[in-house]
Amino acid sequence: MIVATAGHIDHGKSTLVKALSGIDTDRLPEEKARGISIDLGFAYWTPPDAPQIGFVDVPGHERFVRNMLAGVCGIDFVMLVVAADDGVMPQTIEHLNIIDLLGVTAGIAIVTKTDRVGADRVAEVIESTRALLAPTSLAAIDVIAASAHTGDGIAKLRDVLATASRNLQARDSAGRQLRYAIDRAFTITGSGTVVTGTVFNHEIRVGDRVTVTPRGVSVRVRGIQKNGVPSDCASAGERCAINIAGASLEEVGRGDWIVANPLHAPTERIDARVSVLAAEERALGHWTPVRLHLGTSEVIARVSIRRGESIEPGGSRVVQLLLDRPIAALQGDRFIIRDQSATRTVGGGTVIDPFAPRPRRRDPLRAERLEALATPEPQTALAHLLACSPAGVEITKFGCAFNLTDARLQEILAAVGAIVVSKDPDIAILRTGIDEHHQQILHCLQSFHTDQPRSLGLGLRELRAKSAPALDEKTFLALLRVLAEAKKLSINGSIATRAGHHATANSVDDVMWQKLKPLLVAMEFKPEPAETLAVTAGLKKAIVEEFLHRKAKSGEVFRVSSNRFYPRETFARLAAIAQSVAQASADQMFTAAQYRDQVGVNRMLSIEILESLDRLGITQRIGDKRKIRKDFATILGPVTGTPSL
Repeated sequence: MIVATAGHIDHGKSTLVKALSGIDTDRLPEEKARGISIDLGFAYWTPPDAPQIGFVDVPGHERFVRNMLAGVCGIDFVMLVVAADDGVMPQTIEHLNIIDLLGVTAGIAIVTKTDRVGADRVAEVIESTRALLAPTSLAAIDVIAASAHTGDGIAKLRDVLATASRNLQARDSAGRQLRYAIDRAFTITGSGTVVTGTVFNHEIRVGDRVTVTPRGVSVRVRGIQKNGVPSDCASAGERCAINIAGASLEEVGRGDWIVANPLHAPTERIDARVSVLAAEERALGHWTPVRLHLGTSEVIARVSIRRGESIEPGGSRVVQLLLDRPIAALQGDRFIIRDQSATRTVGGGTVIDPFAPRPRRRDPLRAERLEALATPEPQTALAHLLACSPAGVEITKFGCAFNLTDARLQEILAAVGAIVVSKDPDIAILRTGIDEHHQQILHCLQSFHTDQPRSLGLGLRELRAKSAPALDEKTFLALLRVLAEAKKLSINGSIATRAGHHATANSVDDVMWQKLKPLLVAMEFKPEPAETLAVTAGLKKAIVEEFLHRKAKSGEVFRVSSNRFYPRETFARLAAIAQSVAQASADQMFTAAQYRDQVGVNRMLSIEILESLDRLGITQRIGDKRKIRKDFATILGPVTGTPSL
């Protein structure tokens, strides 16, 4: 269990920790000289029959609230300290406000220095402390009196801490990845860089390769110590020191996190719910600069609200925070905001979307998406998010925001009925949504074919604009590929065609095909130019050329020169001959001359045929020879019988 102190300067926080643990947390020479805590101090105590307790002793001076904020992130329990002689003071109130905004509910309030005042004064301060706690998240905690000087109340405090440690529910790490907040970094001769901090999620082990974020430095864990004792690992809810290899002291420090590699995702734009303290004198307006404290980091941020709107004292609302440098943040992270001059705490909040997009003027679904993302339980959040995201959800980004392992993410996808339809980015869409998109695409294509039966198909860009404008190009093409694999449509270059549609499927074209197809078949391997076909069939040259080009787009005929065409069946026989010529050769390769001799056409036409086969991927030219690259039957269909050489 991690316990933090809170309270005004010189109210006895460090003395109390020393009485409990035997450790003086004031380690800096200046702290010794001035008798006050300036930076964070740490101590450990293991109660009888209870897990070890780690104390984070925070400074109480108003000038060092930033250090206090670094110490109270990730704590389980707070000791709010109020001196009996002074009573409630400004930093008592500010520290309590911070603890309340961070959502800490477990703790105890201790009225210290009881040996300096009478019983009536102690009772008075206890009552004022209870009144102070009443409207906060710590309203239910006990208030006890104690004196570190005389020892009165220390045994009772130890009992409270030991009971809390025994009853503490372990942090949920199932399906989560490592997050470790760094509050201190230093070097040790012979060991190198060492950091101290708190394990927020999962665990860290010796030998792990992890990332220092947001800096993006890859490091290896050389050693771990808990309370000065070497250990193989540290789990969620534990403080430890980590000796890392791969980062100098200049590359790591307070404000950084050590995370599992997939969680390295720096952000400079956060959507969050922000609450302003009721004691504030004025509203928090649009574009106000504030100091954002999240984890152990501190960064200047601008509060973006709709222009002209604000957050009144005691109120809260969803805003966007624009940071002046990248930080590491995930969904559900609590934070504190202070004024730009760092003289007072203004409020705090919770991260909703750590990877917020730039706001758009017209995005009616954004409010619904933020409501979904604000749901703490990831499966429920994803189900709601998919329901209001017709274009799908970037699933890797979602998994990172909620700190989910890949295995847990796949479980959630299956549970909500979603499928990843594209990669980079990997977009997930509900199965029902995929069916709706498919139906709309096919309906749009069918309508187009009905209106323009002589057109081969619809351009992919126009098809997306008409059938699925919400989808990005990659996702749309992924859905088209699914339909193509199911043979419900075909894609030729940038054109999509509904399965079964033929651009020439009308009565006029049927009559023309009945005249031209027998002529093309009869010519076998020596087709006449289109103009000659037109004369023979008694048709106009322009009409025949346009018709045959449409047939070529549908794959019913193949063009081998600007005006010579083969029916599919004939062209398949030409491909079969090429395959036979190659198979008859010792090296499985053949020349254009060998092919010409077998087909019985002139050299120019044989080269044009082979170049067409090259474009289809059936043959491949290597120097002056060619080899068979693919079985022609998979592209052109089979032929009856086997061509003989």
